[in-house]
Amino acid sequence: MEDQVTVSVVMPAYNAGKYIAQAIESVLCQEVPLELLVIDDCSADNTAEIVTRYAQDERVVLIRNKQNQGAAKSRNIGIRRARGTYLAFLDADDWWQQGKLKLQCRKLQETGLVLCCTGRELMNADGSPRGKIISAPEVITYGMLLRTNSIACSSVVMQTEAAREFYMSHDELHEDYILWLKVLKKYGNACGIAEPMLKSRMSQGGKSRNKLKSARMHFGVYRLMGIGRIASCYYFLMYIFHGIRKYM
Repeated sequence: MEDQVTVSVVMPAYNAGKYIAQAIESVLCQEVPLELLVIDDCSADNTAEIVTRYAQDERVVLIRNKQNQGAAKSRNIGIRRARGTYLAFLDADDWWQQGKLKLQCRKLQETGLVLCCTGRELMNADGSPRGKIISAPEVITYGMLLRTNSIACSSVVMQTEAAREFYMSHDELHEDYILWLKVLKKYGNACGIAEPMLKSRMSQGGKSRNKLKSARMHFGVYRLMGIGRIASCYYFLMYIFHGIRKYM
């Protein structure tokens, strides 16, 4: 592997054999020096076999958990192993548009901010478009993020050292949302690129697919962040309002 690594891509994978090849290929076509850390979380299918084939490319590293850890802890393994200046997350059933990482790295360098996200296009489980694009704001403040989580995990590029200050925690909630809130609370604004450079597959079984459960988890994030009950109720109503607008 080249000594120069600009971006470390962290990809947790669990029984992702149906989709992971497309995710990996979308990483390897990016135009920056990178490494891809795939954390296989005790898959029972052919996930590890597929990744092993791609690992002939020295940029691809397969890490196999000895026991099932869940998404948050698996991502944390990748965060600890990362060698890049920047860290990117990609779920094994999502994929990127070519040029995404280069554009985001340039944006972070120009703004001096620590976190950048992009817009996303929602896709069906078979990879076909659902006809819905969700753009990202050019600037995302902590207050804006409390009202609605406009940062899709698989779209994020951030400074590795900032991620290592907090890591991901509370897998029973929205662990990625917690990380973004902690980072913005300390470092200020994040930047966004409106274009849907993330293709987000709406596959069955994700914990955010159960809207009632997801709403409870979202409220739990507010309480975890130390936000008072009245303020949490206000932000929760904003979350519902923005959620209805987002997916209409």
